[in-house]
Amino acid sequence: MEDKNLHMRVYAVVPAYKEEGRIGAVVRTLLSHVDRVIVVDDYSGDGTAKEAAAAGAEVLIHALNRGQGAALRTGTEAALADGAEIVVHFDADGQHDPDAIPQLVGPIERGEADIVCGSRFLGVAAVGMPRSRQTLLWTAQKFSTAVVGMPRNFTDPQSGLRAMRAEAAREIDFLQDRMAHCSEILRLIARSEWRAIEVPVKVRYTKETLAKGQKATDAVGIVWHLFLGSLQR
Repeated sequence: MEDKNLHMRVYAVVPAYKEEGRIGAVVRTLLSHVDRVIVVDDYSGDGTAKEAAAAGAEVLIHALNRGQGAALRTGTEAALADGAEIVVHFDADGQHDPDAIPQLVGPIERGEADIVCGSRFLGVAAVGMPRSRQTLLWTAQKFSTAVVGMPRNFTDPQSGLRAMRAEAAREIDFLQDRMAHCSEILRLIARSEWRAIEVPVKVRYTKETLAKGQKATDAVGIVWHLFLGSLQR
């Protein structure tokens, strides 16, 4: 495969919920950049699992809908158990650009970082992002830095695109099952000794992916879950 000249074993973990019609293309493009793709079907009830498997992914299926964070945790644990040296978290809806993977894993392979997060706000415009979503994410960034404990030099509090060295992935033990996992992961990174950086990535929004994405009202739930989670630490 043309981009598979990576000297570390890279696994992509893809949480998926009702992504029939999109997940196959995502898996096929990912397989040109990574050694293995693990799709966690979060009890979709449609053809997501079958389509992902046909495209070449290993598929794990939750027996009930547990949330994106839980699906990421299931897939990450499976990747580490199978010998992954770098774990990449990647969305199933086609928003993320698989060509960004070398940018994510490169600093880890070169020994420059242990965790690399993609940012939509480092000089690369997110195609199709409404102004309301930009405002929401800007507000989330300020809140996450001041209250949640996100690394101060980070710009994207809700990016689902990241790569972690296996040792770091084992230690960043996030517990949030649903959308608060992004902020929780950043809080754990900020409290750790792991070297973490952001790199610019492109994200493409469509009417379908925006309909499935977070709403402004979701912010209240995220804050509440983070508060409850902090009581467990």
